[in-house]
Amino acid sequence: MIQKIWFTLLWSYIKFGLFFYSKKITVLGKKNIPKKGAVLLAVNHPNGLVDPLYVTTVKFRQNYFLVRAASFKNPLIKKILESLNLMPIYRIRDGIKQLSKNQEIFEKCFNILAKGETLMIFPEGSHHKKRTIRPLSKGFTRIISGALEKHPNLDIKVVPVGITYQHISNFPAKVCINYGKPIATKAIFKANTPAKSSSILKQKVTEQLQKLTVYIPDDKNYEQTLQKLNNAQVDFTKVDAVNKMIKNNAIPEKKTPQKNYLKPLLYLIILNSIIPFLIWKKVAKKIDEIEFIDTFKFGLNFATCSLFYCLQAYIICVFYGNLIGFCYLIMATLLILIYVKFSPTNAKKHTELTKASKQV
Repeated sequence: MIQKIWFTLLWSYIKFGLFFYSKKITVLGKKNIPKKGAVLLAVNHPNGLVDPLYVTTVKFRQNYFLVRAASFKNPLIKKILESLNLMPIYRIRDGIKQLSKNQEIFEKCFNILAKGETLMIFPEGSHHKKRTIRPLSKGFTRIISGALEKHPNLDIKVVPVGITYQHISNFPAKVCINYGKPIATKAIFKANTPAKSSSILKQKVTEQLQKLTVYIPDDKNYEQTLQKLNNAQVDFTKVDAVNKMIKNNAIPEKKTPQKNYLKPLLYLIILNSIIPFLIWKKVAKKIDEIEFIDTFKFGLNFATCSLFYCLQAYIICVFYGNLIGFCYLIMATLLILIYVKFSPTNAKKHTELTKASKQV
């Protein structure tokens, strides 16, 4: 009971933070999530640890997550992650000896599904900003197969989930979470050998993910197609429309980006958040992977700004009274809300994305 209360409180806090971090969060196919029973969410993975945050805070079911083991190295972080239902999955890059630990994790997954809970996994195996669907690993099919072997009457539904960002690492974020049709696994594994069942399931999930998120085939034309879409200033979160453009080779002509008339407001927000801003700029220099920019930008800035604004409001209350302090806190919050919800989210040239990713 205490763990569920802690989980609910923290995810409510994160959901509140994502509201202020995101211009728009579009959720499609939410009705496809089974209201009860064992569910495995198979999600594409373009943007680090913010991917599970977006997916889990827009759905009504509490779930468990499998994330890469490297996130659990720090003992304090490990305890926090475990309290939030996150579990490590080990890969060859973590060391061959570490792979044996996965069996214990798989056993936990079997029990989670047997209890009719929800498990989230990223079957591509790692994050990558490319707008494509990479070959899926067999890890999630092993979990399904193992759970059905231990619990033959269990009916596990696999729900593919496509997550698409207007541009990862851009602030404010704009994202679409698209839930696909549930795939009943019991019938597949009952009618076929384990190897064939795994292949069928991977194919079904892949086919849905290619429709649930913007999918550009990863071939020699990938970069050219992406550049054309960026030049046309398409709204990538309108997944069906963009996929139709790509399929029919009907990408619009180059379009001039919208001017951001709210840019002065951003400078005012930075001035009011100068200490969190300086902390972020120092941390940003140490981030090697663009896919982790949003993870740290959101997590660090939301935590430090929350603390810093409350501290500033308290100081103002002490010197000028509670009413003035309260008004300051409201105005500081409104400034962020206005900038986030009304500033444009233009596409950038593909060559500029890495440079732009470390800007506020």
